[in-house]
Amino acid sequence: MSAGTLAGSHWLLLDVPSAPDATWRLQEQFAGVQAEVLFDDTELHGLGEHSPLLLDLRRAGGLVSLCHLDPQAWPGLVLISSASAEQLLAHLRRMLTVTLGLHHKALLNYYNPHTASYFFDGCDPQELSCWLGPISQVRWFGGTWADRAIGSLGWQQLTNPGLPVTALENEHSLSDRQQCQLQQCLLERHAWRWSRAIGRDYHLLWKRFQEGMGLGFTEQALLDDWLWLRLQHPDARPVPKLEGRSPREYLDQLRRAWQGGPG
Repeated sequence: MSAGTLAGSHWLLLDVPSAPDATWRLQEQFAGVQAEVLFDDTELHGLGEHSPLLLDLRRAGGLVSLCHLDPQAWPGLVLISSASAEQLLAHLRRMLTVTLGLHHKALLNYYNPHTASYFFDGCDPQELSCWLGPISQVRWFGGTWADRAIGSLGWQQLTNPGLPVTALENEHSLSDRQQCQLQQCLLERHAWRWSRAIGRDYHLLWKRFQEGMGLGFTEQALLDDWLWLRLQHPDARPVPKLEGRSPREYLDQLRRAWQGGPG
């Protein structure tokens, strides 16, 4: 179903943290457009300068064109909804804070195009019906970090299945699959940043990341240390871990083995 066949108003949830200059451009080019600060009236209200902005595209026709012509300068989610502005804002604000497991709470930056590409892919039709709620359709220009590494970002589109579900709760719990998808997003972003920083192929670095995680180096500091070591010794083979050694001790064991020191 194309966006043009869906009834409802069009909105842009502008991902300000991904493009801080967008706020300035918005003020310069679309000064008359009312921008709703998503963090207002939430526990995140003190971080308003880092908040995404909800813009009514009916009042900014030129912005609609810019979103499509230069989507990376105006990142975020294009939403279609028949709900009132107040109803849509209330739902989007409920999506901000989620529960992980029994005792952990986190900010879900679903308005970021990369995060959206992982998070919504982790939803089954019932979950998607719940998370989208009054939103008929959501579109964004993005993809995975692997997609970005090879220059294959593109427009993504999801239509609300509209299944009968209960309304999204405050601090809604994430499913195991959703959590895995978000963890994958963080890991792949880390590998992408490494590839940019040292000028190495993303897929090679991701392969080395996976190898390190398979050896038990799951903490970021350890994973980074492993990667440095692995890049210095690309042809070395991991030696068996000595019994009782922690991941840090095992990494030191590998370093000594590959550098020719005593075990």
